[in-house]
Amino acid sequence: MKTAAPCYYHLDVEISPERIGQVQRILAAHLRYWNLEMLVEPVCQCTEALMRTIDAHASDKNTTIEMWWNGQHLITAIQDSERDIRPHYAPSGCLVQIAALSNGWGCCATGTGGKIIWFSQRARSAERAPLVPVAPAPSLRETRPLPRALPLAAVAAAPEQEGAEKPAPAMVDA
Repeated sequence: MKTAAPCYYHLDVEISPERIGQVQRILAAHLRYWNLEMLVEPVCQCTEALMRTIDAHASDKNTTIEMWWNGQHLITAIQDSERDIRPHYAPSGCLVQIAALSNGWGCCATGTGGKIIWFSQRARSAERAPLVPVAPAPSLRETRPLPRALPLAAVAAAPEQEGAEKPAPAMVDA
């Protein structure tokens, strides 16, 4: 089985309505580069919901977005400088959407007075890294000559050695 190489991406961005679409395209490009096309839609939707909530409620719009791929799970984390999580829990908040679109999510406080909201998506390594046959690389060494082939008539006419076991005659259907 082919194992997937771990991948990591980090993006620092100041959230604004114009930047939300840009960030989605950047994350989608990285997911496609990692051969995780099937995760583009849910990751971009969850990220957009979090960024819109941060844009609407946070006083400091500086945000850090990170993605980790370990071959089985993609974890996306968004950090902002507001410790209050109530806007995310509101009926129009983003955590209900994240819970519906992801395999798991969580929130934790940072030491700088902010919070990190993360969500994970499960994907199989085989979907990420399909096996593709690779053509052999040309060699720079000289090749050995092939052995000289004997004509079939010469092999059949070769005298039998004494004491050698004779092969059984082949059965032919009539």
